[in-house]
Amino acid sequence: MGGGLSAFAALQVMGCDRSPPHASAAGYGPLEEAGPELALPSGFRYRIIGVRGSLMSDGRATPPLHDGMAAFPLPNGNIRLIRNHEVGNPAAAGAALGDPARAYDPLAGGGTTSLEIDPETREVVRDFLSLSGTLRNCAGGPTPWRSWITCEEDFRDQRQGYQRRHGYVFDVPVSAERDVPADPLPALGRFVHEAVAVDPSTGIVYQTEDQGQAGFYRFVPDGPYQSGQRPNLSSGRLQMLAVRDRPRYDTGSGQVSGVTLPATWVGVPDPDPAGTSVEADAVFRQGWDQGAARFARIEGCWHENGAIYCSCTNGGDAELGQIWRHRPGPEGGDLTLVFESPHRDVLKHPDNICSTPKGAIVLCEDASGSCLIRGLTREGEVFDFARNIASDSEFAGATFSPDGHTLFVNLQATGQTVAIWGPWERGPF
Repeated sequence: MGGGLSAFAALQVMGCDRSPPHASAAGYGPLEEAGPELALPSGFRYRIIGVRGSLMSDGRATPPLHDGMAAFPLPNGNIRLIRNHEVGNPAAAGAALGDPARAYDPLAGGGTTSLEIDPETREVVRDFLSLSGTLRNCAGGPTPWRSWITCEEDFRDQRQGYQRRHGYVFDVPVSAERDVPADPLPALGRFVHEAVAVDPSTGIVYQTEDQGQAGFYRFVPDGPYQSGQRPNLSSGRLQMLAVRDRPRYDTGSGQVSGVTLPATWVGVPDPDPAGTSVEADAVFRQGWDQGAARFARIEGCWHENGAIYCSCTNGGDAELGQIWRHRPGPEGGDLTLVFESPHRDVLKHPDNICSTPKGAIVLCEDASGSCLIRGLTREGEVFDFARNIASDSEFAGATFSPDGHTLFVNLQATGQTVAIWGPWERGPF
């Protein structure tokens, strides 16, 4: 997408004013009711599409619990959305299963749906189940080889009554026109996955983990990598980030925005742990024992202008959220805190993120009470862009259309996908 975020400014130290801080006015102006579901800045409009329970083109009902998502161009000029569904038991959630021969686990109700969208009308042309039988598909990430890597945010297995082990990632091609075989990629690790970002210059897959003690991972595929081509995702090295010369570094508190930490990577000897004694932090502990860093619920993850940005939902001294930047480099790269929320009126518990055509970052809140979409500018200012006025549902899966004219985002609890458009030229998105 657009230019980078290297100019992010450090947070300013608060002065003597004891009133709560508020989000910056750097965005698109105050929010006003734009419809029953959303408050948006003046001039912006939205449309609800892909609602849970609605009949899809393949005859199945749209699954609930919409989560991570990405948008891709199709050869005919339309938009392909690939959308996660964070569903556990399919019977309890009323979720649809695909072809039994292609589903991963018939007792797991998560998966993905694929939608074809007309970019002018922002209406659904066609939609269908594209992956099924997976467990609590939370986030994921787009790839340079035109696919969506979807992540299971769950580690359960036969001990909890499922037919297969979970905690994997799966690759769903943009070109798929029906449900694809659900083939896990165990070399990328078995843990409580959240999101993925791929460096298009190297094919390295960066991954986040939604746990109180979480690691930031990368998968380095074996063999040569050709730009735009799918690398070998079946064989490679899973590694966990560490801060050089500061073993077991805790990023969760006591951090200073703008300070750059030198990074290194430690190997994970057993990325696909098995056995009855294995728990959800089995992969994390392998890295932690070797001195890797820990993060406070590291969730959203996005590649932008050569760097990887990620959100720590509970990070910071106020435990309200942090945004970190990792810049890859030949010696391991570095790690910089670019924003930490000082107050819930500024930002509360950012989850999914994406970049914008102008290089800003979209932040989806997942918190108690009314949730917002916030923007983080290249100058380090946070502003309000959208508020959920119909429910306490979190926002999830924000992604811009390939032409930058539409922001798609999900309201998870109500199972709705929203298309938002308006005078983008007026502000930093």
